[in-house]
Amino acid sequence: MNIHYDFETKHFESAEVKVLGAYSKGDKVQQTWSDKELVKEFNHTLASKNFTAAAGTSFSFTQSNGATVLIIGMGEKSKVKAEGIRRAIARGYKQFCGKKYNSVALDAASFNAINKLSDTVSLINESINLTSYHYDKYLSKKTEHSFAKICVYINDKKIKRSLDKVIATSDNITNSVNFARDLVNEVPNVLHSEEYADRIEAEVKTTFKGKGVKLKVLGMKELQKEKMGLFLSVNAGSAYDPRLVHLTYTPKKATKNTKHYALVGKGLTFDTGGYSLKPGGSMVGMKFDMGGSATVYGAFRAAVLNDAPYKITCILGMTDNAVNESATTPDAVVTARNGKTVEILNTDAEGRLVLADCLDYACDLKPDYIIDAATLTGACLVALGTEVCAVLGNNDAFTKKVLTSAKNQDEYMWQLPIIPEWKDDMKSKIADLKNIGSTRFGGTATAAAFLNNFIKDDIKWAHLDIAGVCTSQKHLPYCPASGGSGLIIRSLHHLLTSK
Repeated sequence: MNIHYDFETKHFESAEVKVLGAYSKGDKVQQTWSDKELVKEFNHTLASKNFTAAAGTSFSFTQSNGATVLIIGMGEKSKVKAEGIRRAIARGYKQFCGKKYNSVALDAASFNAINKLSDTVSLINESINLTSYHYDKYLSKKTEHSFAKICVYINDKKIKRSLDKVIATSDNITNSVNFARDLVNEVPNVLHSEEYADRIEAEVKTTFKGKGVKLKVLGMKELQKEKMGLFLSVNAGSAYDPRLVHLTYTPKKATKNTKHYALVGKGLTFDTGGYSLKPGGSMVGMKFDMGGSATVYGAFRAAVLNDAPYKITCILGMTDNAVNESATTPDAVVTARNGKTVEILNTDAEGRLVLADCLDYACDLKPDYIIDAATLTGACLVALGTEVCAVLGNNDAFTKKVLTSAKNQDEYMWQLPIIPEWKDDMKSKIADLKNIGSTRFGGTATAAAFLNNFIKDDIKWAHLDIAGVCTSQKHLPYCPASGGSGLIIRSLHHLLTSK
């Protein structure tokens, strides 16, 4: 969506649709509108007396010049935070986007509940870009809008100098979220491991020019040389070779004291469950099982484009989990890259096997911090529902830092524990480890307890189970009702760009 920012009133005054925010103040409506004539016309509209501007409500009327005025209820101004602005803009966008208007304009100041206009403009930009996203690649009839652009009127010229940077920063984040959404939504007969790696490679060449990004892609022979037995065991039934994509970003002003973050993502382009075959109904939607890799790549992309001050490594483990005569069977024992043997009791617990070897590979790069993201366990949905990301780790201070970034970006994240008993439960009788716990309980935590075996003691690590939040976040008006959500990218971007 093309958004035009205007410090003059011309486009706003001539727009067919004008969108403004209003606030509840007792039984009255509080307006902070730039156009005082609109205030008079609103007050003269008889039905306006029934509008309280409660959050989630809206009111529209026809102006004397024939323009439609859409007022979005924000609730009490003192209670509106950044997320309230995101949601209000998204609700407003959805009300006019499907209708035949040639021009739409928003009054930025009317939504400035946080009393920082540049931040409000950034939130407006963010919300429109995220809400206007649609995935219609395989539809014969594409999504169309009657208007070519939206005008955002800004009544304070003091922010004019900083506006370009504010919008560029916001665009880098939202474009990265939408790029990740595209990856998650792509169909599995197209986005297999080889194609996935090729797309990242092509994207890197066009997006990161002059940004200090290096790319290395490991195929079958390289992974065999790396002795990634767990990763290769998942790939054993696939028609496609596995891929490990290794990206490295070094900031221009890096020193020996520059902190180093490593991001690791599970990239299962489709998961049948292997010989521990999923039921047919559970197999639908398994194209989303690469959501962890799309999430960390989206975060890497946004952070690099916004000149993150830290060194960042991004490691994406790509394969599918299929069945043929060569596929790994339950009861198999496989040797991991770090030399530990693993009894594979369930081939549907495959994501942790790919992650394990990738985490060990990441540890050899000696980062200060490792964050992995994966649609790892259905147990996460049982524990936290479909709206909350689970975070588990080996360092409370670092976990708190991750949680703080999530809170800053209004994304739901909750810490779960890794207790010694669960670590003990991952021990096998015939191998060093087994890939599932002894009971069906605590599945998210036992999976993290398994992964903990592949983290070197001196590296701070956080594991994000995004199984619930990766797709179909219909409670958020700026997310698609189905398909990739792009959530957690904003949180990770904040972590990677905040000093």
